[in-house]
Amino acid sequence: MKISLPLNSIMQKSDFIFGVATASFQIEGGIDSRLPCIWDTFCQTPNKIRDNSDGSVACDHISLWQQDVDLIDSLNVDAYRFSISWPRVINAEGELNQQGVDFYIGLLDKLIEKGIKPYVTLYHWDLPQHLEDKGGWLNRDTAYKFRDYADLISKALGNRVISYATLNEPFCSAYLGYEAGIHAPGIKGREFGKKAAHHLLLAHGLAMQVLQKNCPDALNGIVLNFTPCYPASDSPADRNASRIADAHFNQWYIKPLFDKCYPDIIETLPDIERPNILDGDMEIIAQPLDFMGVNFYTRAVYQACAYHQFEQIEVPDVPHTDIGWEIYPKALTELLVSLNDMYQLPPLYITENGAAMDDKMTNAAVNDEDRIQYYHQHLNAVNDAIEAGVNIKGYFAWSLMDNFEWAEGYLKRFGIVYVDYQTQLRTLKNSGKAYRDFISIRS
Repeated sequence: MKISLPLNSIMQKSDFIFGVATASFQIEGGIDSRLPCIWDTFCQTPNKIRDNSDGSVACDHISLWQQDVDLIDSLNVDAYRFSISWPRVINAEGELNQQGVDFYIGLLDKLIEKGIKPYVTLYHWDLPQHLEDKGGWLNRDTAYKFRDYADLISKALGNRVISYATLNEPFCSAYLGYEAGIHAPGIKGREFGKKAAHHLLLAHGLAMQVLQKNCPDALNGIVLNFTPCYPASDSPADRNASRIADAHFNQWYIKPLFDKCYPDIIETLPDIERPNILDGDMEIIAQPLDFMGVNFYTRAVYQACAYHQFEQIEVPDVPHTDIGWEIYPKALTELLVSLNDMYQLPPLYITENGAAMDDKMTNAAVNDEDRIQYYHQHLNAVNDAIEAGVNIKGYFAWSLMDNFEWAEGYLKRFGIVYVDYQTQLRTLKNSGKAYRDFISIRS
């Protein structure tokens, strides 16, 4: 199977950006050359990571980065999206760690030498542990620490970066980390999630101010993840349940960016669950964006529930990825169109999209036809959104290589490159070949 788009698709033009994406904690390793982060601590906590693994070595990208850049170059992509490890580049005193900075300067210079555009994320969940010890994202001061980090590192990297994203998926940091407790730092309680979210969004706004000052020629923005919410039936109760879930899990993170307020559900929250919003906060959060990244993997279906207002249900007899997420490409088109209708959006990039599949290495090859089909379907879903009038400028496959998949450890493989974690040998999967071949035939 191959990946293809309609011949008249603007995604076939050379100015549409295609790339691959990774994140620091998931691939770098190199634990001895940086400060501890919340995921180091979380991995050491019993029963938090399914295979009891950690990120101390991961894909050893910290040692193998030059061959990894050659690998990226071999895919003929236009861009590489990666994140900077805050605890690698900033020391406990809040000053630059030059060794860590030099690692990223070397990486950036090699990417530029190869003609690969660097898209940099400043925060992909690896909060320095010493800041978590002071309250982490529940502490308003962390937002200002993030601003200072953004200021220092953006100045240090100079004009090498074509695009900065402040945060990756603040929903995951806030809800999974400080409410559901299934991601680091593992804090559980409804009274914490929205407060952490507000401080994350405040951090984004503060960082945008310094990025626009330090890097006015870069594309500066934020990356949000969306899991579109569908009703289990056409009943008014189920439709309302899906609307409330959407407000909590999706709109809570985008509405402040454009409308300077949270969704109406804030009025229904008990005082203990409400964030402490100070005068001027919403104006800071709603800084003008050069772009917004959209991460998409699946949808969620909800029915009414008397106790919690909404309850997610499993849809029977539908295809799923190896991580258990329904494959429903139409939801990506509908999401993009709905966001475009609701908000005055900047240009959009699909900054993550991909699938965990049950990959098997056979005769030094991985025949992952299911992943190729997933990419084919979802790239066409993006094209459908563009044809409906959505301004989308690029697409990044998640992910470049198999890596540490957070609470799943190394059990789930999202890569278009297979990683043997014992030998660190990288093998291009058939999906990687299909993605390369698809990119290579553009006009």
